[in-house]
Amino acid sequence: MPVTWPAVSVVTPILNEERHLAAAVRHVLSQDYPGELEVVLAVGPSKDRTQEAADSLAAADPRVKVVPNPTGRTPAGLNAAIAASSHPIVARIDGHAMMPADYLRVAVETLQETGADNVGGIMAAEGETPWEQAVAAAMTSKVGVGNARFHTGGEGGPADTVYLGVFRRSALERVEGYDEAFLRAQDWEMNHRIRQTGGVVWFQPRMRVSYRPRPNVKALARQYFHYGRWRRVVARQHKGTINLRYLAPPAAVAAIVAGLAGGLLFWPAWLVPACYVLAVIGASLPLGRGLPLKAKSCIPVALATMHMAWGTGFLTSPPGLGRDSRSARARQHA
Repeated sequence: MPVTWPAVSVVTPILNEERHLAAAVRHVLSQDYPGELEVVLAVGPSKDRTQEAADSLAAADPRVKVVPNPTGRTPAGLNAAIAASSHPIVARIDGHAMMPADYLRVAVETLQETGADNVGGIMAAEGETPWEQAVAAAMTSKVGVGNARFHTGGEGGPADTVYLGVFRRSALERVEGYDEAFLRAQDWEMNHRIRQTGGVVWFQPRMRVSYRPRPNVKALARQYFHYGRWRRVVARQHKGTINLRYLAPPAAVAAIVAGLAGGLLFWPAWLVPACYVLAVIGASLPLGRGLPLKAKSCIPVALATMHMAWGTGFLTSPPGLGRDSRSARARQHA
């Protein structure tokens, strides 16, 4: 057990979170944590009454502070909240995430025991509808997301990136916070810079935060399309950060497109997409154990949507995307 419990700032970028915000903040303020806490909400231009909900929370509890995030973009909101916070430990949480009661205690213990600059845990996907249950099964499987431990679980230890994150403020200051050009993949990109500057990012499986998957195929496809697009930007700007796990979806997309086109001239080429479909169906069978039949039937669709959208986003990522990022500007002036 640590001898002292440092004060913790919890920073949260908020956009259209009227429904969940009060519960999320309540989960933070009721933490089983002996040290001092504050919550800083960076509120973007929402279409609902998020601003009013945030202001009400701040008026009711002096530990809650509200700052504006005019762009509504996640990395800008995080930087604004970090700048307005004051404690030596900074925890990122989302406006709809329900932080477990021991989350901060475990995080600070892990920081002190390991000497890491950032610790984080599992993005515990959980669904309510059959479709969400199917996506949750896909998102917590290696066939769906590769070997990323923050999705699939595993032993604690050093990692490339983790879900959300509890940071030492000194590490955030060392890398100058989030790169606001990265509308997606900002966590991965900043964790890379933390590691490049000598820091350690640590996966702690005891830290679990519930995550609600996208509610339909279109929303899931859009999410993974942008994931793929921005992961390509990270790969372009930080050489050596790509591996076979990231190349598998674009390779599958390219092979399927080639197979479909080639099949018009040479029918055996259609075996390529046919084999992919069979492989996805076969991989879905063990993932559906314990789920209702309707959810089981949706798992192949969820897997294919994630693979194809991510791969397409990666392949079509515009060369100019992210050109206003710090690393891109640094190369221009080198």
